[in-house]
Amino acid sequence: MHRREFLRGVVLAGIAARGARGLAGSFAGGMQSSAGGNKERGPMIYRTLGRTGERVSAIGMGGFHIGQPKLSDDDSIRLIRAAVDGGINFMDNSWDYNKGQSEVRMGKALKDGYRQKVFLMTKLDGRTKEEATKQINESLQRLQTDHLDLIQHHEIIRFDDPDRIFA
Repeated sequence: MHRREFLRGVVLAGIAARGARGLAGSFAGGMQSSAGGNKERGPMIYRTLGRTGERVSAIGMGGFHIGQPKLSDDDSIRLIRAAVDGGINFMDNSWDYNKGQSEVRMGKALKDGYRQKVFLMTKLDGRTKEEATKQINESLQRLQTDHLDLIQHHEIIRFDDPDRIFA
């Protein structure tokens, strides 16, 4: 069994046993990014992200599984909000996860003040300035936000990728 499969099983078992309300209640409080007022409470561990000064939860929520067809929009939104309510403030996504559905669902979940509580990042894989710009604009629209806190290039795997991407 791979580590990812094990962790997924543990999280899903915990959610099934306690429900989304129990997950949120299992943490004593939460944390907001610096835009929302840096309040750290409860057992969640936070670390400074590089030299940014931003405090992010040691556990982040990845977006890939959020957009899978076997999960409904409502379930995805509940999971994301339960995570944020439980202190997770690092949200990781990608432009191409589930053909954009992961970003769409995360955008819906981050309405009603939740966007201000998280450090939101997404990834792109555009290899030209034009393609990267297009993907960033699509991500902003899907995530229903006017800014991202971090953008990463996904899958820098070819020998000449750095030269093309950062030229």
